[in-house]
Amino acid sequence: MTDDDDDDDRPRAPDGVSRYMTAAGLAAMRGELNALLRDERPRIVEIVSWAAGNGDRSENGDYLYGKKRLREIDRRARFLTRRIEKAIVVDPAAQTRRDRVFFGATVTYATETDEERTVTILGVDEADLAAGQVSLASPVARAVLGGRVGDEVRLMTPAGAEIIEILRIAYPEPDGAQQSASASVL
Repeated sequence: MTDDDDDDDRPRAPDGVSRYMTAAGLAAMRGELNALLRDERPRIVEIVSWAAGNGDRSENGDYLYGKKRLREIDRRARFLTRRIEKAIVVDPAAQTRRDRVFFGATVTYATETDEERTVTILGVDEADLAAGQVSLASPVARAVLGGRVGDEVRLMTPAGAEIIEILRIAYPEPDGAQQSASASVL
């Protein structure tokens, strides 16, 4: 294993995809790194030190688990440090071309079965599908990027190609509200 290995819990971005993320995503990564290094790691080091003083380490569960957990923490800390160093912070609220889909847009689209779905396009490390956030490298993001309201684009799914229609595009306003372009407004 090298320091260049990616963490297995996070999706790997395809080659050529920059490490775009929002300021909130970067802050969350920094928070996780700080929690690991300032809280969890010192606590585990203390447990390992205590367990090592108890004698035979080969059968000492606290010692063995603690050493394993320290390796996991160090690996995750290296991963987060590399991602933070390479991050390109983008403020979606500063987007001037709000009639097109770019990083940070919240996009509502209709599927071929007239089902409406809404997703927000974020960085690879901050996307959370359960919260309606998809990564910049996801198939749906790649399909809608650069699109306008009313555009029909081809989405590649495991079941094959599907045509989806972009219904609304919204970006956060500098004050935190959303400004959108939609088929009914245009």
